[in-house]
Amino acid sequence: LFKILTEEIEPDEGSFKWGVSTTQSYFPKDNSDYFNGCTLNICQWLQQYTEEITETYIRGFLGRMLFSGDDIYKEVQVLSGGEKVRCMLSKIMMFGSNVLVLDQPTNHLDLESITAVNNGLIDFKGILLFASHDHQFMQTVANRIIEIREEGVIDRLSTYDEFIDYKKKLV
Repeated sequence: LFKILTEEIEPDEGSFKWGVSTTQSYFPKDNSDYFNGCTLNICQWLQQYTEEITETYIRGFLGRMLFSGDDIYKEVQVLSGGEKVRCMLSKIMMFGSNVLVLDQPTNHLDLESITAVNNGLIDFKGILLFASHDHQFMQTVANRIIEIREEGVIDRLSTYDEFIDYKKKLV
């Protein structure tokens, strides 16, 4: 579904159209294409996605994702899975989009990084579409749950725990 929403693939049938005032950023579950074979350091890697060229500007976004000091000079191809996720999140923040499409954003992150992401997304004023297996992340970030199944759609304005309780009552 996310690949259709981000126009990476065509739907089998039907169509959709983003609102005219929306700007989207996508966080894919598999980010390896962004890093494999890339010899840039973290700062250079992030600079390629913006017209802002100052290191101070770039450091601001990297700092929010817990990169500090000489971390920004590490080559991106040797980063851990969690560091790559944090780079991708820095890239998304730089765009200032009002719609974020996040596919498993907490995979590979340590607790400190997950907390930073949670806090940032709780304060996010735009639209957030995400898929996650992280119960705490869903509970703290989501205020509307849409479950898409073969039998139909369940759409609830609730926390994740309230949604689970609702589903138990349906059985």
